[in-house]
Amino acid sequence: MEPKYTNRLIHETSPYLLGHAHNPVDWYPWGEEALARAKKENKPILLSIGYSSCHWCHVMEKESFEDETIAQIMNEQFINIKVDREERPDLDEIYMNAVQLMTGSGGWPMTVFLTPDLIPFHAGTYFPPEDRGGMPGFKKVLRVVSEYYHSHFGEVEKMATQVKNALQQIVSIPPHQEAIDETIFTHAFETFKKQFDPVNGGFGRVPKFPNSLALSFLLRYWKRTGSKEALRSVEWTLEKMADGGIYDHLGGGFHRYAVDERWLIPHFEKMLYDNALLSRTYFEAYQATGQERYRCVGEKILQYVLSEMRSPEGGFYSTQDAESEGEEGKFYLWTQDQIKEILGKEIGAPFCAYYGVSQHGNFKEGRNVLYIESPLEKVSQWYGIPVEELEKRLEEARKKLFLQREKRAKPNRDKKILTAWNGLMISSFVDGFKVTNREDYLRAAREGAQFILQKMKSNGDLMRVYVKGISRGKGYSEDYAFFIQALIDLYESTFEMKWLNEADRLNQEMIGRFWDEKEGGFFFTEKGGAPLIARSKNPYDQAVPSANSVAVFNLIRLGFLKGDESLKKKAEKILYLFYPFFSKHPFGFPHLLSGLSFFLWPEEIGLVGSKSDPRVKSILKTIHLTYLPNKILSLRDPEESLDGKWFPFLMEKTIEKTPTLLSVKIQPAFLLSKMRER
Repeated sequence: MEPKYTNRLIHETSPYLLGHAHNPVDWYPWGEEALARAKKENKPILLSIGYSSCHWCHVMEKESFEDETIAQIMNEQFINIKVDREERPDLDEIYMNAVQLMTGSGGWPMTVFLTPDLIPFHAGTYFPPEDRGGMPGFKKVLRVVSEYYHSHFGEVEKMATQVKNALQQIVSIPPHQEAIDETIFTHAFETFKKQFDPVNGGFGRVPKFPNSLALSFLLRYWKRTGSKEALRSVEWTLEKMADGGIYDHLGGGFHRYAVDERWLIPHFEKMLYDNALLSRTYFEAYQATGQERYRCVGEKILQYVLSEMRSPEGGFYSTQDAESEGEEGKFYLWTQDQIKEILGKEIGAPFCAYYGVSQHGNFKEGRNVLYIESPLEKVSQWYGIPVEELEKRLEEARKKLFLQREKRAKPNRDKKILTAWNGLMISSFVDGFKVTNREDYLRAAREGAQFILQKMKSNGDLMRVYVKGISRGKGYSEDYAFFIQALIDLYESTFEMKWLNEADRLNQEMIGRFWDEKEGGFFFTEKGGAPLIARSKNPYDQAVPSANSVAVFNLIRLGFLKGDESLKKKAEKILYLFYPFFSKHPFGFPHLLSGLSFFLWPEEIGLVGSKSDPRVKSILKTIHLTYLPNKILSLRDPEESLDGKWFPFLMEKTIEKTPTLLSVKIQPAFLLSKMRER
């Protein structure tokens, strides 16, 4: 049946935007056509920002954007623009700052009312269609905002100017003269301790997000100081998350967050970036402790990504929805009767005891999220099954239930491929290869990198998005930073120079496009791009690390591998620029703190020998299985010719026999001298 309405979003490639293409709302994508019309007709802009796996975005669409009466008001009174936040993180950041400034909180869907000059004057997130639970109805909000805009335009302009100044102030980074003090790490650890949940692991209360960057910082802190408390915090959190319902015990992978303190009930969407960062943290924990469970969880994450999130071309999809058949979590939930019918009573009963499945249900209507409720040893005693035998039976049961679950309608996937998130995922597959030596992981990393180099570059530009054979949107600094990191990681696992040469070339591109020559640091958007009301150098590590924090690692690694002091100086400049932020509020900058640790105490490890030599492979295996977070690894193969700009650390040494392993811990004198001077 032909849809009743079709708007301009039908020409877009974003699955999120296409999902709104048949709303009765006269949606525009962000672009000159909509902005010019707003100025010509002096109409306020209604900007709606969301993403495809956002539950409340779907709710607001069904309640309001599909409602013909509400759509008529929107079309008559506003120029309506829809934005996919994953395609346009620059717009998302600016206007999320505005929402938080005006309301004290934020979230998606984001609803922002702008003047034709793109300055916000009213904002919110989700609105119900009618007044409900103390929230104003969207219909009422539309009428009030439109009337106020036209009848009090002078006040709107005054308010907009104040908001614009405040937004520009938020993104401004003033110069400072503070010296870096190594006690910052102790202060940061104490801050993290205050946020830590000693009962359930993780940080904060509700909702509970898996803060992998904070856990990685704590592992580094343990490595440096020997703090058993830091290591216990990491291990307790990883155990509790892997026990909880936030982890998919049948299919692998983690959901986005838990709505309770115990990690029991998840918000069911799965994000590529979460699974990339979490697999990396579990592999790091395995390197640090040797605990097999951490390696297994990391591998199951990668297996989930290979089976559900990988495109036939080699890239990785962005998200998997929380909903299937219009119901949140339906794909993942089980009743006790379903499980016992599939598994039989003999194994069904101990399975339900182990995974917390009850007749009443822990979700709703007798349905259950699987989570590990009881220790294996207790279930073994209750049912008289030896532990080893019980483990085997539970594994068989998981396989049976997984196959049965595969027959259900699966949650939709957002098949847009983002360079930044793919960079994170490539790095995680490299880590998986290092700790398991599984060639399929390395192959996935190689093919992912090759996909970006072949499909997501246009006229020398690294692009942001790829959907249905089309790449679009110039990359932001995070796209460059995360992909450069992936290429360096690929070099350190294969020692193929093509990856390192490409990383070096893209790094120079990134500096040319995004570096602030005056104050240092990388802007999020490139020079000469479309003008926005603020240009950010966002240093905060949020769901993903900031471009600046990842760039610190890239600049240091390439600086040592090339012997280029100017790159190390740029890393130093970033750290000094943002030091007042992360010294006072360390919880917002865990990866930047890890970058400072890397900068202060790098360890250069070089190996001379043939890549095909079994002795070289044995040495590399030992290195890969050891937790060495500050290592910079290089290999010189005497059988291969090498560009003279690479590996001065190895080239300057006289090697009499191979293989030879060289290692040195470096104190960066230029930073330490500044610490003394100030």
